[in-house]
Amino acid sequence: MESAISPWVARWAHLVAPGGAVLDVAAGSGRHARWFAARGFSVLAVDRDADALASMAALEGIETLAADLENGAPWPLSDDRKFDAVVVTNYLHRPLFGHFIDALAPGGVLIYETFAAGNGSIGKPSNPAFLLEPGELLEAVRGRLRVIGYEDGFVDDPRPAYVQRICAVRASQSAENPLTISNIPPGPPRYALGG
Repeated sequence: MESAISPWVARWAHLVAPGGAVLDVAAGSGRHARWFAARGFSVLAVDRDADALASMAALEGIETLAADLENGAPWPLSDDRKFDAVVVTNYLHRPLFGHFIDALAPGGVLIYETFAAGNGSIGKPSNPAFLLEPGELLEAVRGRLRVIGYEDGFVDDPRPAYVQRICAVRASQSAENPLTISNIPPGPPRYALGG
């Protein structure tokens, strides 16, 4: 049975350009990749576990790439490959923050959620290397992306955990932003907040 997608990802998915390209980082067996592909997006699922990725080999709309993103390995994607969304959940390797941001196309959305400081008091992961410090995701995108949503706190579902999550958008390079509401004077783009 397919795992349910993260409610945080579901909340902000409406900001991704319809039919756009999505990068699912540390995709595992692809709960998010499958969800986006089923809705007409083209997805690149990246994970070091080739066996987990193999479960998506025959699915339409999903390309897989087995790659070690850590241990000094180079970023596996070319600089000119851009995505309308980069989705990261339950994964943290700080040296990759810049790559995630650089992989976003103009108007692209970063949807990121992982464990935060305090989680060690209730379970795994407990190693500080895998726990975000307060405000760390905000600092990672400061000056580069526009923050649309951010949370840092405790959740009970799907299991008790301390989490930090962000939804941030790269500014569009076009003079006419498709997210501006037509009957409102020009100004900053307007992003519909999830419900």
